[in-house]
Amino acid sequence: MPITNRTAAALAAATAVLSLAAPGAQAAPDTPTANSAVSWGSCQSAGLDPRQRCATVPVPLDYSRPHGEQITLAVSRIPSERPDLRRGVLLMIPGGPGGSGIGGPSDAVRRLPQAVRDAYDIVGFDPRGVGRSTPVSCDLTHEDLAMVNLRPWPAPDGGITRALDTERRIAAACAADGGPVLRSISTRNEARDIDRIRQALGERKLSTWGVSYGTYAGAVYATMFPQRTDRVVLDSNDDPDPSRVERGWLANFAVGAEDRFPDFARFASAPGGAYRIAGTPQEVRQVFLDLADRLDREPIPWPGANPEQLTGNVLRETMLESLYSDAGFPRLATLMLAALHGTELPAPGGPPDAVQQNTVAASVGTLCNDVSWPGPTADYQGAVTADRAAHPLTAGMPVDVMPCAFWPAPPAEAPTRITPDGPSNVLLVQNLRDPATPYRGALKLRAAFGTRARMVAVDSGGHDAYAANGNACGDRLVTEFLVDGHRPGRDVLCR
Repeated sequence: MPITNRTAAALAAATAVLSLAAPGAQAAPDTPTANSAVSWGSCQSAGLDPRQRCATVPVPLDYSRPHGEQITLAVSRIPSERPDLRRGVLLMIPGGPGGSGIGGPSDAVRRLPQAVRDAYDIVGFDPRGVGRSTPVSCDLTHEDLAMVNLRPWPAPDGGITRALDTERRIAAACAADGGPVLRSISTRNEARDIDRIRQALGERKLSTWGVSYGTYAGAVYATMFPQRTDRVVLDSNDDPDPSRVERGWLANFAVGAEDRFPDFARFASAPGGAYRIAGTPQEVRQVFLDLADRLDREPIPWPGANPEQLTGNVLRETMLESLYSDAGFPRLATLMLAALHGTELPAPGGPPDAVQQNTVAASVGTLCNDVSWPGPTADYQGAVTADRAAHPLTAGMPVDVMPCAFWPAPPAEAPTRITPDGPSNVLLVQNLRDPATPYRGALKLRAAFGTRARMVAVDSGGHDAYAANGNACGDRLVTEFLVDGHRPGRDVLCR
């Protein structure tokens, strides 16, 4: 999903620990196929699985000039643990947009079942513009890197004048400083880059595991290159509506937050719990809304945070990020309790500005290069006013203006329309209460694929489903598909 603290934190972690091997590093002895053109070297990192190896793959800056200027993609791999059982490559497609995937194999082998680790080389990559893959930056100010400014939260009275000014400024900075790489970022180019990785690895077909934004990139790849796909898993799925694409994803936050917040409210009303805010889930919701309203009027100083005060919108932003995983619930509850009782606020967190610069630039480039957005004269104010009334948790932010309203150039290509054309080899897995990619949007991707796909819906909350939340039914069905090719004959709901 667009521009999240979670995405930025993941990129921060990868950037902090990873140093790709220098050119000419000794290749790993475990070359996956005789046709591979990739020379694997040490990742020279802390915190990664020692088996993970790293390399770079050249791709065209402009695919209309395939032999012109080249940029590089950083790729990583942990080989199959049983070469005699190896089926091929499972390429992890990271979320975001703007998320790093270079450390993905190390994370995956800690979670994936043995049968999947035996069947596949687990391969990750940084998409173009991200991390170690010829990175981009818009050189934004420290203040504009605050999540509460990057997302277009309206003013306390619902006005959008400040959001218009901020998003115009971000668009101008990206246009001036992003350069040709930022202008080249799009989901269709990511799909082409994925196929270049396939070729470099010497694989006839790829199996893929896309998460969040990676589901859309994976769906576009499966549409543009259907005969080069083996087994396609799409996890936490985006609505592929080609008339809206990312604009629709942002709007879906309003629905996703309403779907997911009751899980937090039950947590924060549990009798005897250390994080108890109120006696019932309904009361927790009202306390949250009242507290956000109070902080709109009376912010609390928060030294070291960006911005250095706890406002209603900062609380709302914290709420959105905390709903991604049950592990985030204590963070939101702790912040609310401190604000309610006038005690010391928890230590602020977030990635370094340099990392956030890269994440934001790659994210904004994708959002604005993929599809045309309404210009600044569109009735964003009317949309915000209506959405604030319908979805008070998110206060109109999901339909507010973005930098794309001021983007200097139209998309180079029309968005991809996902269709049933191609092999029936797609499995969607989806939490019912996902705050970022809600179930109703996933149903639209399922419908677009038609007979190509099946869906495993999981009665769980949070973002990420496979090997992420302990639902044995959902995990088993995805594993069976990856290992044996067995896919349910119809859509399944895992209670």
